[in-house]
Amino acid sequence: MKKIFSLLAIATTLAVSSCTTVAPLTATSNQVGSKCGTATETRILGFYPLAGDHGINTAAKQGGIHKISHVDVQTYGVFPFYTKTTTQVYGE
Repeated sequence: MKKIFSLLAIATTLAVSSCTTVAPLTATSNQVGSKCGTATETRILGFYPLAGDHGINTAAKQGGIHKISHVDVQTYGVFPFYTKTTTQVYGE
C-alpha cells in the first residue's frame, strides 16, 4: 500500500510539473531590425504534432522579414504530455 501511494505521488508530481526555457538559437551580423515574426508548434507526448510549424522560415515569412538578425526559441512543456515551441525571428 505504501508503494502505491509513493508511485501515485511521483506520477502526480510529474503530471503537474512544467518548465519554460528561452534560448538564443542563432545570430547574424545584420543590424537588429524592427520586425518580429513568430511561429508556434504544439505536440503531445513529445512525438505527435497537433498543429503548427516552428521553423525559422515560417516565422520570417509571418513577420515579413528578409534579413534575419537573430532568432530565439521558447519551449514550454508539461512533462511528459504537452510541449509548445515558439520560434521568434527578428530583422528587417
